Parts: sequence; C-alpha cells; structure tokens
Amino acid sequence: MYDSHYGFSDRPFQLTPDARFWFESKTHRTAMAYLGYGLAQGEGFIVITGDVGAGKTTLVGHLMASIDPQRLQVVRLVSTQVEDEDMLRLTAHQLGLATEGLAKAQLLERIERTLRLHANEGRQTLLIVDEAQNLPLSALEELRMLSNFQNGGQSLLQIFLLGQPEFRDRFQKSERLEQLRQRVIATHHLTPMEAGEVAPYIQHRLKLVGWDGRPEFTDDAWEAFYRHSHGVPRKLNVLAGRVLLHGAVEGLERIDGATVSLVAADMDDERGPHDPSPEAEDHHRRASDAAPPTEAGPVRIVRTSDPEALDRIAVLEERLDEQEAAIRRVLGLLIDWVEREEPVGGPRFGTAH
Repeated sequence: MYDSHYGFSDRPFQLTPDARFWFESKTHRTAMAYLGYGLAQGEGFIVITGDVGAGKTTLVGHLMASIDPQRLQVVRLVSTQVEDEDMLRLTAHQLGLATEGLAKAQLLERIERTLRLHANEGRQTLLIVDEAQNLPLSALEELRMLSNFQNGGQSLLQIFLLGQPEFRDRFQKSERLEQLRQRVIATHHLTPMEAGEVAPYIQHRLKLVGWDGRPEFTDDAWEAFYRHSHGVPRKLNVLAGRVLLHGAVEGLERIDGATVSLVAADMDDERGPHDPSPEAEDHHRRASDAAPPTEAGPVRIVRTSDPEALDRIAVLEERLDEQEAAIRRVLGLLIDWVEREEPVGGPRFGTAH
C-alpha cells in the first residue's frame, strides 16, 4: 500500500466521504454560506445540487461536525423513490418514533408533537434529504406540508434537499413544484474545483496524513491532475490514489505530469474504448438496459462512464492487489516448507526448526 511506502498515517484519498478531509473550495465555501444562512433563518428549504462526486456528502458531513447537537436536532434521509406516506414513516422513524400500524393522520400528529417537544427544549429540527432527484412529486409535496408545522409563528422544521443536476432542472422547470419553490430561501449548485484549487486540495489531504514533501510533485503534475479529473473531487481522489500506488510500486520520489498522464491513460484503458459523444453514450446505455439477459454466450464488455461505478471498480482493484500479494506470501511460505524436506507427516505446531 502506498500509505506505508510513503510513511502516511492513513490513506488520504479513500473514496468513503470523511469530514476530516474537508477542503473549502470556492464552490463549497459558497454552499456552506448558504447553509449557515438557512440555519440562521430556521425555516423553509435550502437546495444544494451537484454532479456525482462533487462533494455533497462531504459537505453534509462537515456541517454535521460543525453544529451544536444541543441546539440542533438533525434528521437525515437518503431517498429511495419513496411515496408520500413512506416519506412520513421514514421521517418518523429517524425521529425515534414507532410507525407500525399507524394511519397517516396519526403519523402526522406524532411527528408534529415531537417537533414541538424539540422546540420547547430549545432545539431546532433540521431534516436533510439526500438523493432528492429520486423523490416523486407526492413525497416532495409531503415535505412541503411538513414545513407548515409552526409553534408561535416559528417554523418547527427546516429542510435541506441535496440532489444531482437533474433535480435542479426538474425543480426549476416543473409547474407542479411552484408552491415548493416559493418556500426555498437559498439554492446553490456545486461546480468542479478550479484549476488553481487542485494543488491546495491534494496537498491539504496529504498533510492531514503526515505528508512531509515525499513524494515531491512538480507544477506540471498539478496541471495533469486537473486536466484528467476536470476538478471533480471524487475523480481527483481516484486518480491521486492510483498515482501514489504507481509511485510506490515503481519507487518514485518525484511525481511529474508525465506520471499522472501515464496512470490516467492506464485507467482509461481499463475502462475500455470510450466514445466522448454524449449522444453515443446515451444510446449505448439505453441499448444495454434494453438488452435481455442471456444464459450463455461470449462475455460482453460493457462500457460505463458512471463515476460511482468507476470508483467501485478502483476499490475492487485495490483489494485484488492486496489479495494477490497475500497469496504470493503464502505460496512463498509453502515453497520454503517443501524445500526444507520435512519428514513424512509434516511439521508439528509448537516444534522448533
């Protein structure tokens, strides 16, 4: 593993979001400003969108690490295309309420009672809904109704909606969401990092795990990192991790632009030929989805440009490397054992050799 080779205390580019590695890029600083403004208002909706890998989950993690739990009760949901009543049950469950056998009216009554209890204790309640692009209209409408709960003119529930770009498009254009739009007090779309933010981002994560300048990175390495990742944090993490792994395998003490481009090219080769045309990619994806499964026949290589799928592939590749190294160590021990020409019956545990 590259972390032990370069003396790091941890992996700086692991794919699991970790609030410890929060980096305040320009777009994330703006998003946090909107979130802070929303919390100060204590009502309505705030909508944050961004492409896959843009850092929405890390943003929420940083927010959660920054709040005072004595003053803010946070309820977090990851939507799975649930309808209206299921949304209520999920919310009630996250509030610690029993939901089995309850009618919708009873669910609403218990949720409102709990929110009032929080307010009387001096705690604001924040509902964070992730993957909002999966929510049907009925669930969004139910969330809007929940935002109506008030206590003495003060809203009992504030809601943050996090979603991918298609949610922003749908939210802005759908006439059926007009009432919800009127409740939104702030919205922000997370964009990729700028070219000048890539070096500080990578250096920030490296310093958190004890990087002391080894390996060294050249100026053209930062340019190559940006060029091949387009400033998307998750893509950058995958690429940086693979570059460091390559550096450890090859014993490199200096990472330059050619090294970064070489690793990026290897990753592209692993993914297979890719047509950069969005229309061709959409056509291929629809054809793949429509094709019936076959029980036999030649293996088909299916292309993908889904960043989450590519991230999972990178993790599996890393695990395979670890397993291969472990197998080689076991085989080496077996060879040593055979070459010692042990007597029939083999060695006994506890005996000295």
